[in-house]
Formats: sequence, structure tokens, C-alpha cells
Amino acid sequence: MEAIAKTKYLKGSPRKARLVIDLIRGRNVSQALAILKFTDKRAADPIEKTLRSAIANATYQAEQENIAIDPDDLWVKSCFVDMGPHKNRRRMRPAPQGRAYREQRHYCHITIQVTSDEAPKTEKELKAEAAKAKKAAASPKTEKKKAAAPKAKKETKKVKAEEAETPAETAEKQEAKNTAEAADVKDAKTQNPAELNETKQADEKQLDENEQLERQ
Repeated sequence: MEAIAKTKYLKGSPRKARLVIDLIRGRNVSQALAILKFTDKRAADPIEKTLRSAIANATYQAEQENIAIDPDDLWVKSCFVDMGPHKNRRRMRPAPQGRAYREQRHYCHITIQVTSDEAPKTEKELKAEAAKAKKAAASPKTEKKKAAAPKAKKETKKVKAEEAETPAETAEKQEAKNTAEAADVKDAKTQNPAELNETKQADEKQLDENEQLERQ
């Protein structure tokens, strides 16, 4: 829904009125009214009246067409100031070298158009959406990395725990090895010479039997 409001033959130059009307272009209606309320310019009051008239025209058209519209959803689609006629003033101002300039006071025409359609997105909004999309695309990779990080930490902790054995444990292991070696040496020394002779005799008998078998 769109509506237009115009104010014609407003006193004041269009150049000064444009300074005010540029502040509300593309703004929401409530935000534009707040800006005009606190703008210390002569053209702010008539521009505010024109904006309120445009809002009223939009609501009236919506009622006529049986369309539900929230006035807070309206925004300023376009607004501009045109130059009006000059005042017919027969006054002169002194100029250099004895000349005189004629005073020309201007009128201006104000036009404001409001609409309830969706506002086009600005460059900043488009950039912000693109950045969000990039973050959303990169989020699965970061989640995988975060999931893999605790596993690596656990493995490193295990390795460190194995490496960082206390000196008491290492001493105990060394003592166990030494005792086992000492026991083997004692077993070897404790064999009797009679046992050694018996083993030698058995070996000689086995050799003789093998020789006889070969001769046969």
C-alpha cells in the first residue's frame, strides 16, 4: 500500500528544506517523526505535518480497499523538495559599484511518499548476511576440529603419564630384574658335579648307539 502527501507554496528556500528532508529518506515512519521532532530547523514542522498526512492517506486507502495495515510498518519510500515561484517583492539590495540587486524570496513544494512494502536491503545488511552465511558454512568444520581436539588431548595425557613414571617405580622394576638375574646365577652354580657326570655319561652312551646304527 502506497500513499502520497504534498505541501505546496511553503515559505522558505528549497535548498534549506532539502537539508531536513534528506534526514528521513528511507526511514521508518515512527523513526522519521522522532527525527523531525528534535530537528532545530524551520522546515521541520511543515515536513512533519506532510508526513502525518501521508500516513493518514495510507490508512484511509487501506480502509477503503479493506486491507489491514499497521501504521508502524510504513516507511518513507521517496521524498523530495521542488522549487516554487518567487515572491513578487519589489525590494532592492545594494550591490557593489553603485548597483542594486532585486530580492528574490522562494516558495517550495514538498512531496512525501510512504509505503508498507518490504524495504530493499542496504549494502550493510547484504554484507552482514553474507558474513553469517560464511560462518554457518564454516561451523561444521570447526565442530569437527573441536571434537577431535579432546581425543588428541587424552592420548597426549596418557603418553605423558606413561613417560612420567615416578623414580620409586623405576627403582622397583630395576630391583626385580636384578633379583631375577641373581636367582638364575644361583641355580647354575648349585648344580652338583655328580649330576654333571651323569649328564656326560648319558651323552656318551647316546653317541655310541648312534655310531652302531650307522655301521649296520
